Amino acid sequence: MSDLGNKEIFAKNLKYYMDYYGKDRNKICDDLNIPYTTFTDWYNATTYPRIDKIELLANYFNIKKSDLIENKYKNSFDELEILFDKHKDILTDDDKEYIKFIIEKRKKEIDKELGKE
Repeated sequence: MSDLGNKEIFAKNLKYYMDYYGKDRNKICDDLNIPYTTFTDWYNATTYPRIDKIELLANYFNIKKSDLIENKYKNSFDELEILFDKHKDILTDDDKEYIKFIIEKRKKEIDKELGKE
């Protein structure tokens, strides 16, 4: 199945970049003149934005559209999933997302330092 048009993947990527750049829903909605309820539907994976809104968000975060719509991390966390499964009794889903966020943020910092970004 294609990742394109997948509301959950878009919502996950949107949350990632919001966290990465320290932006909340209100700020983004104000900056881009997007209705809060519309944005919340994207954020909660209830609806999928039109391509013009995806492009608007990509420009806002200074990223590619594909960074919002593709599941770029499905293979990069396989080892983490094994580790998480091993400790499933003590790690919550929030713990897992937080760990992934930290690793991905550090990876971007390293890529930037190495001039790969």
